[in-house]
Amino acid sequence: MTHPIIEAQGLTKRFTVKSKTVEAVTDLTFEVTRGELVAFLGPNGAGKSTSLRMLTTLIPPTSGTARVVGFDILRRPAEVRARIGYVGQLTSGSFAQRARDELLSQGAFYGMPKDAARRRADELIESLDLASFATRAVQQLSGGQKRRLDVALGLMHAPPLLFLDEPSTGLDPQSRANLWQHILDLRAQHGTTVFLTTHYLEEADRYAERVMVMDKGRVIADDTAARLKANLAGDVVTLGFASADEAVRAVAVVQRLTDRDVRREGEASVSVTAPDGDALLPAAVRALDAAGLVVRHATGVPPTLDDVFLALTGRTLREAEEGEGIPAEETAAEATTEKVGANR
Repeated sequence: MTHPIIEAQGLTKRFTVKSKTVEAVTDLTFEVTRGELVAFLGPNGAGKSTSLRMLTTLIPPTSGTARVVGFDILRRPAEVRARIGYVGQLTSGSFAQRARDELLSQGAFYGMPKDAARRRADELIESLDLASFATRAVQQLSGGQKRRLDVALGLMHAPPLLFLDEPSTGLDPQSRANLWQHILDLRAQHGTTVFLTTHYLEEADRYAERVMVMDKGRVIADDTAARLKANLAGDVVTLGFASADEAVRAVAVVQRLTDRDVRREGEASVSVTAPDGDALLPAAVRALDAAGLVVRHATGVPPTLDDVFLALTGRTLREAEEGEGIPAEETAAEATTEKVGANR
């Protein structure tokens, strides 16, 4: 039987900030199957990065347990680190060293033979488009170039489990596409498990087989993107009429077709959010026509993961980030060293 590659049970992390105890992560319990691609979503300060740092042995949990790649994160941290890749939010390169040499050093830390390290470095330089700056010192690179190098460092030893904390932040669209292609190739060729946080909701929606949503230190949803959108958000169906009177009559007709609330939308339109909007829309048009009501215009808008967050919390991810900012406990965790390697 295949064992999960991540098993977390009750992981909790508390920080003391100005003599006040703040719970950054509360009772994090989940499993990840080998080969899954899991996206971890939530606003800044929700506890995502702290969760990753516990799972990658960078910081110990206050309570709870976890096994990662078969090893306990507290009792066997070296074994965990040797078998995972981790790309944090901070630049991890040695500034005085050239980019390609930094990759070779990373390979040496993982015990890779020199020839294998050279081949792997050249492969990553090509696939992540690093060739134009491979011989330049890290301190001379732009923010986006450093980010691509960070990702290459995390991928150097082709780990079975890869943690990515906001991997595509600061990358241009082409670099983001190249990065995702390499991640997908890793999974196809090696069965690599990927666990990532991202603010690009379209990335999670498009690539992740499973989405976990965190808010205020707790996981509040865990399912496929499709099911989350269907069950928690749904398609927004809007129907327009010639007059306000017709819209009022239309509410009752459409309401008979769904258990979701049908509401007035503006002066002469009605709207309903339902999980089966693509089927509801033509059925509603037929029912309205039979009732003598002519639909002047109709739209069906599929939901997004931001709609899911809105349904769960009453605010969008952007509103959550703008309203809350990054709390001090997350800033303190950011200061922790980002490098995870074999005794690195």
